[in-house]
Amino acid sequence: MKIKVCGLNSLENIKSLPLEDIDLLGFIFYPKSSRRVTIEAGDLLMQTTSTHIRTGVFVNAPFFFIMRNVVAYGLSAVQLHGNESPDTCKELQEQGLQIIKAFGVKSGFNFNEVKQYESVVDYFLFDTSTKDYGGSGQQFDWSALSGYQGKTPFFLSGGIGPDDAAQVKAFQHEKFTGVDLNSRFEIQPGLKDSEKVKEFIKTLKSNE
Repeated sequence: MKIKVCGLNSLENIKSLPLEDIDLLGFIFYPKSSRRVTIEAGDLLMQTTSTHIRTGVFVNAPFFFIMRNVVAYGLSAVQLHGNESPDTCKELQEQGLQIIKAFGVKSGFNFNEVKQYESVVDYFLFDTSTKDYGGSGQQFDWSALSGYQGKTPFFLSGGIGPDDAAQVKAFQHEKFTGVDLNSRFEIQPGLKDSEKVKEFIKTLKSNE
């Protein structure tokens, strides 16, 4: 199972995480987010995260803004969390980037909405539907994902907390590929409790 830790904003905090067990590190480039990235781009960040998929999270951002940060932060994946079109996904994918397209799921969500993205993304991310594009700390009803019959693997996001490892392990879907950890592991926005992350991953990976 892939592990993505998102909303990171401190190099020392990143170093304290169990990096050997984490696959993707997420940096938020949405100006309205309390976790928007302020960490300095440069050699120290590149060296510390050299074996990870550095993922930039964007919301309805212009192509040039995304690519400017792809270059500055050495991003190899982008997560599109707004109303981005399949054409935007394709354009970014053609730049050699992995594409994660996020969708907010609520009762009655129509999974036909995601079909047009199947050929232009690498992963979907199913999150709790909010007006603020994520970060609510609330879970949606995971049983709704039985309605997803697509071919693209997905990450499970939205309100996953330190006590939810058993619930995640029990969740079954053939396209479920990983989890996205964020607000419920925080000491404050952008700063993760590394011990809680370590314990969660340890429990999640036990007897896999």
